[in-house]
Amino acid sequence: MFNLADKVALVTGASSGIGYGIALTLATQGAKVIVAARRVDKLKSLVDEIKKAGGEATAVQMDVTKKSDIANAVASAVKTYGKLDILVNNAGVVNWSTVETLTEEGWDKTLDTNLKAYFFVTQEAVKAMEKNTPSGGRIINIASIASGGVGVGFNGITDYCASKGGVVGMTEALAIELAPKGILVNCIGPGLIISEMTQAIVDDPKQMAGLAGRIPLKRPGTAAEIASAVVYFSADESSYTTGATLYVDGGWLAN
Repeated sequence: MFNLADKVALVTGASSGIGYGIALTLATQGAKVIVAARRVDKLKSLVDEIKKAGGEATAVQMDVTKKSDIANAVASAVKTYGKLDILVNNAGVVNWSTVETLTEEGWDKTLDTNLKAYFFVTQEAVKAMEKNTPSGGRIINIASIASGGVGVGFNGITDYCASKGGVVGMTEALAIELAPKGILVNCIGPGLIISEMTQAIVDDPKQMAGLAGRIPLKRPGTAAEIASAVVYFSADESSYTTGATLYVDGGWLAN
């Protein structure tokens, strides 16, 4: 099950954290992976790790807020591997600011990276995926439990929560629009996952103790645990699933 041999995937924000884990896992399941991010040096390390494990990967420098970079990344996938089957929109930023201190520049950076870029990377990827007849393609968006509508809000990251709520809504709309093309669109909402973005929180005993009290499994998750959900949405076995959001959160939302 969940064999991704002969599939080609593009993972944005792959230089660290969740994106790194997703790219590595997709490769171990047989996919050929285009790993994209701004930090090329870290991408090279990822490519080396994938190749040592027997997988195939190519690094592409990509700022998801630049449409020229987006077009180049998708074109690189098609040029290198002949097609694009899977897109994982993962690149993201968080900007800790109160309602009094959040600037317009900060708001725009968060929404441009976490939401606007997801749409325009998807738009470019669809051009390639619609040529995959009859298989279509798979688009997986990484949102968050901090996405509104599910009872979780976080103080000091209003712009982040707004962007991730937008990702969930966008996923549902795109799933409807792209279904006739055979392109399935789904979303994953991680809870507290160990990454560069959350390392300071995880390393703070007081903060971690408070958060653990809200997580039935009493621990943060790992990038590999998010990657496993991505594999499901990428595989043939999820062929009747589209427009869904899967929360991988250690039970947070159930608590």
